[in-house]
Amino acid sequence: MQLNINGQSHASTATPDTPLLWVLRDELNLTGSKFGCGVAACGACTVHVNGQAVRSCVMPVSAVGQQAIRTIESLGTADKLHPLQAAWIAEQVPQCGYCQSGMLMAAAALLDKNPQPSDDEIDSAMTNLCRCGTYQRVRAAIHRAAAAMKKGGAA
Repeated sequence: MQLNINGQSHASTATPDTPLLWVLRDELNLTGSKFGCGVAACGACTVHVNGQAVRSCVMPVSAVGQQAIRTIESLGTADKLHPLQAAWIAEQVPQCGYCQSGMLMAAAALLDKNPQPSDDEIDSAMTNLCRCGTYQRVRAAIHRAAAAMKKGGAA
């Protein structure tokens, strides 16, 4: 089966019921998306499928087909951070960091749909769990990134 991941075609030999997360991590070595709970509750495995934030731990690879998959590896680079990544650093969001790739992907999907979200809209969209409890910093970082993206620059 062919998969469209981060703008490139990749062949997978996984069985149709294999979760997308395991194809990404084990076959393609895209390890930014993390396994947290395995039941789509925590969001550490969040990726985009056709621009929608999805929990890849419960998404069978057969359900993806040729849809565009985007992982944290494509969000920015070390030389050119995405405004969300710059805002995450500026607001000192991560503590342990385990959930952060999923948080960033959920935030990116939110800002793609709603470039100037309110606090309530952020709280509603960000259903990822963070055991460190940095939710206030996440909200501040999303607002910072939204402002930077509106101006066309980095956070």
